[in-house]
Amino acid sequence: GGTACVVTGQPFDTAKVKMQTFPSMYKGLVDCFVKTYKQVGFRGFYKGTTPALLANIAENSVLFMCYGFCQQIVRRIVGVDRKTKLSDLQNAAAGSFASAFATLVLCPTELVKCRLQAMHEMQLSGKIVQGHNTVWSVVKGVIQKDGPLGFYRGLSSTLLREVPGYFFFFGGYELSRTFFASGRSKDELGPIPLLLSGGFGGSCLWIAVYPVDCVKSRIQVLSMAGKQTGFMGTFVTVVRTEGVLALYSGLTPTMIRAFVANGALFLAYEYSRKLMMKQIDSY
Repeated sequence: GGTACVVTGQPFDTAKVKMQTFPSMYKGLVDCFVKTYKQVGFRGFYKGTTPALLANIAENSVLFMCYGFCQQIVRRIVGVDRKTKLSDLQNAAAGSFASAFATLVLCPTELVKCRLQAMHEMQLSGKIVQGHNTVWSVVKGVIQKDGPLGFYRGLSSTLLREVPGYFFFFGGYELSRTFFASGRSKDELGPIPLLLSGGFGGSCLWIAVYPVDCVKSRIQVLSMAGKQTGFMGTFVTVVRTEGVLALYSGLTPTMIRAFVANGALFLAYEYSRKLMMKQIDSY
């Protein structure tokens, strides 16, 4: 699921990070795409793909594993049998709990991904003299400068994004599946309803938490040039100096990516899960 998400959405994610971190450099999505292609070619859209793959595979593996555990915790809290189907709201709460665990594996890999994606802009703006162009060079730079804890720059911002965001993510997904199922079992849904449900869930997530993600990207990328203030300090600085709309820079590629990539994520997740369950049942 994580792999499908990255393969379909990486170019839009790259545009998102560039526009969030350096909004004054780009007039919009098309301008960002054109300039990126002229400056570094097609491969520029896939900068940070390796850590993005690691981030998504790790995050979604932990997220969906913990989602199952958290569903059991929610069942205990509401006092129902372990095989009872949860409501869409209860599933949303379970997803929100699960995201806190996923954040711990996501933050380090996402920091490396964001820095690789915005490296060219950091050099152009004069914030750094020479950039690191490989995953290993970025990792080595973080360890040398800040030590292992340096990978957790932006952890509080990531938590602030993930916990409420995944409430809307799983809530939107389950609500959409309920709508398409219209009384039938959700497990009987075909690929198109699953794609649309995943896309709707992803859209709900990003609409709810986009300003938080913008602050997170700034902290993780700009900390290359020196120590950054925390979440509230960065948030207030952006609003004061650039205005509220700066927190929504890159929203267009994010919404396109959210629908396409999360549709692919849930489609791959549901079908791979069914395939695995068949393998288990056959034993």
